[in-house]
Amino acid sequence: MSDTALSIKTVLHPVSDLAKAKQVYAALLGGPPQTDSPYYVGFDIGGQHIGLVPGGGPQGMTSPVAYWHVPDIEAKLAELTAAGAVVKEAAHDVGGGRVVATVTDPDGNVLGLLQDR
Repeated sequence: MSDTALSIKTVLHPVSDLAKAKQVYAALLGGPPQTDSPYYVGFDIGGQHIGLVPGGGPQGMTSPVAYWHVPDIEAKLAELTAAGAVVKEAAHDVGGGRVVATVTDPDGNVLGLLQDR
């Protein structure tokens, strides 16, 4: 693979009770979250980002989604759809210059893409 920047650094978990989940993940990861809001709680541990999304968020997540960090999200979306993936959530800015998108593979598994601009 020639794209050395491609890596999974972010995994988002849908949770039904944000307060309870936050306690469990803080105990697991050894400290408090770096981002703590009613709609998103994020932990950064050694370059790995773990996010908690209440109710699956607006994207309706029902299981954890790993986000592949890519240098060019539009190019990667084009490459994936040409290979047979289906866009689930089009690329959009979620704040701070971060753009995300999701696709499904032929079996319906959700793959996340993330680009920091």
